[in-house]
Amino acid sequence: MTHAVTTAATWISQARHVVAFTGAGISTDSGLPDFRGPDGVWTRRDRGLPPPRMTVSEVRPNVAHMALVELERLGRLQFLISQNVDGLHLASGFPADKLAELHGNGGLMRCLACDRSFTHEAVGWDARFGNGYRTDRVVRGQPPCPACGGRIISSVVNFDDPMPEKEMRLASEHSRRADLFFAIGSSLVVSPANEMPRIALSRGAKLILLNRGETPFDRDAHLRISDGIGDVLPAIVRALTR
Repeated sequence: MTHAVTTAATWISQARHVVAFTGAGISTDSGLPDFRGPDGVWTRRDRGLPPPRMTVSEVRPNVAHMALVELERLGRLQFLISQNVDGLHLASGFPADKLAELHGNGGLMRCLACDRSFTHEAVGWDARFGNGYRTDRVVRGQPPCPACGGRIISSVVNFDDPMPEKEMRLASEHSRRADLFFAIGSSLVVSPANEMPRIALSRGAKLILLNRGETPFDRDAHLRISDGIGDVLPAIVRALTR
């Protein structure tokens, strides 16, 4: 791992526009399951097993989330793209204006009319109104958008939902600008999110993959790391601050 960490830190220090891309693997150390790992949600489903147990209310950002916050603070990370809906990047203190949550955020509601986002608490959304998914029936008395009065829904992107335009635009723009693209904890099989490393590669960016499982981009990666995310990211930060 030492050589990989040193190489990653060197490339990050030399790059002008670093983009990180995170999947469920970055949150496993926080107690959340991934999807396609040995005990992942989809892996267990395919084996006829129930989903892994988890206590969402006790989930907190882990050292890997905090390492990305530190990379941004050091001026070494220009943008973060995430497939996760757990809200842990925002909870870690990562700047919202440098983050695109492509699949939404389980703690945020979004207005269909003006596209503004609000916490559940800010709009008075609670269990009486259900999940608030786009395809759910409107429940009598559910709160409207406090800004324009439109219908608010969960910002989580479910199957067959349209992708959020703003987040996709920002993710695509920064992927095109990236000279170093760092994919972390993602199997990179979910479309259209997995177009982002492809865009970066097409513009000549170096690609670092940090993931225990195989990905479709393994042969394209300039550096492939299979060690634990919670070990590698803090080690990279330490190497950059020596």
